[in-house]
Amino acid sequence: MKTNLPPVLLAALLLGLAGCQSDSASAAAPAPRPPLAYAIGADLSFLRQAESHGAVFKDQGQPKPGLQIFRDHGYNWIRLRLFNAPPVLPNDLAYTLALAREARQLGFKFLLDFHYSDTWADPAKQFLPKAWEGKSHAELVTLIHDYTRDTIRAFREAGVMPDMVQPGNEVINGMMWPDGRLPGNWDNFAALLKSAIAGVDAGRGDAPRPLIMIHIDRGGDAAGTKAFFDKWHTYGADYDVIGQSYYPWWHGPILDLRENLNFMAETYHKDIIVVEAAYNWRTAEYRAGGAPFPETPEGQREFLEEVNRAVLATPHHLGKGVFWWEPAVAPGNRGIGGRGMFDAEGNALPVISVFDRFAKGQPPKPHLP
Repeated sequence: MKTNLPPVLLAALLLGLAGCQSDSASAAAPAPRPPLAYAIGADLSFLRQAESHGAVFKDQGQPKPGLQIFRDHGYNWIRLRLFNAPPVLPNDLAYTLALAREARQLGFKFLLDFHYSDTWADPAKQFLPKAWEGKSHAELVTLIHDYTRDTIRAFREAGVMPDMVQPGNEVINGMMWPDGRLPGNWDNFAALLKSAIAGVDAGRGDAPRPLIMIHIDRGGDAAGTKAFFDKWHTYGADYDVIGQSYYPWWHGPILDLRENLNFMAETYHKDIIVVEAAYNWRTAEYRAGGAPFPETPEGQREFLEEVNRAVLATPHHLGKGVFWWEPAVAPGNRGIGGRGMFDAEGNALPVISVFDRFAKGQPPKPHLP
């Protein structure tokens, strides 16, 4: 472009424009996010139901509210799953809001786990919510956005804005089948996931944006992790944290977990959380032998210590925490109760104290000159 302005006036004009552009860019830039502190977490989605049905949890023989027991042992995050309209399970919006309020009052940070289903969503099944059945892909993209937006708004207005959100649970094989099923429908899946993330932003208002976690179940599978995240990144991935499930009877030995943690840190440079882990304190998964740790209370404790040690050793300090899955179900539960942190009488098992040495102790005294 040619100009006939005097050189001095032209220089002043250009400097002014540069200053305006700088101010505009500065105003638009988001505030830098502080580093994610180490998460000592538990998925306690069944806790409120258990206690409302009379379950009593005890720590060193003393009955206490379950949330307080975990807080006393250094737990600083709670993970809560959410179903759209569950016909049987308790985890609807009202239930989850109430449990989130109780946790926030004790100082827990809060990870919200959207299943986008009326029941369990995992690698083997990702059922559409009944109300969404028969909808087109375009309609599902709008529905997941609006549902996520309205849900996040409900948490914000209740004063329990999530600190982290995972849009979808164990989505290695996609979500909201058949529309977003993988590996065949990557374009659909990516559109659904991006729309869900946009819904988080639409619902948060002027609240800080929650961290976004993408959660798969390949804790000990570096090749499977690579296949998924390499593909996801081709769609312009917008997320903050990689979440992995790790159950050794499904996902291999601890050395495989270590290898995958190293791979993820070196390849994707994202914070990484083992967001589901558990081990049995009584014989269950290894009846035929071959258990990496004894299925006993002490073996359960050793398992969590080793998982935590592996996460802490992740390169570049990108290992950011461990969550135990459902450690506080009703005592006597013969199913997942064997993976919990309480025995059949509700007494806390040794595993409850794994993080005591990291989280307990006296605060440092001020230095005196």
